[in-house]
Amino acid sequence: MKKYVYLLVAILGLNLTACGNASKKNNADTADSTAVTASQAQYVEDILAKAEENVGKEVSLRGFITHTCKHSGRRCFVAGKDQKTSIRVEAKGEIGGFNRELIGSEVIIKGILRENRLTKEYIDQMEEAINDKKVKDDGSAESCDAETANIANMRKWMKDNQKDFYSIYYIDGTNYEVVEE
Repeated sequence: MKKYVYLLVAILGLNLTACGNASKKNNADTADSTAVTASQAQYVEDILAKAEENVGKEVSLRGFITHTCKHSGRRCFVAGKDQKTSIRVEAKGEIGGFNRELIGSEVIIKGILRENRLTKEYIDQMEEAINDKKVKDDGSAESCDAETANIANMRKWMKDNQKDFYSIYYIDGTNYEVVEE
């Protein structure tokens, strides 16, 4: 009888251990070819510094999750080591979604760097919409000032870089793991 009790305890212990380990891997328990390692990962600032030449290529991002989308969990925002620079990550590949419990966690995310270009015409339309909102004088002047400042920054970047578009970079994440140090 004691043998059966010990056997039962051993089996339960293995099952509990397996469940605990599976939850810690967070969608990163795939084959070694897709494993993300801390030594390969770059912070947001480093990825954005070379973003133009890496669009469409696989990158390994390391940073801190500052926000996850409340309803679907299909996107999150990751801040770099300076805690000022961030990038959006879309849940693709093996990532089912980003749980709200991840906020504040340091993660390593593997994915493809993408670019969304805002044309000069689109930015002009955004500015026109902001000016129309100002005319209504509905108490949204503070948000209009921030939006106007963003547009001014976009235009300055375009002029400084001699471009007729403004680039917004994001990552289609394929897997991730929480850094546990």
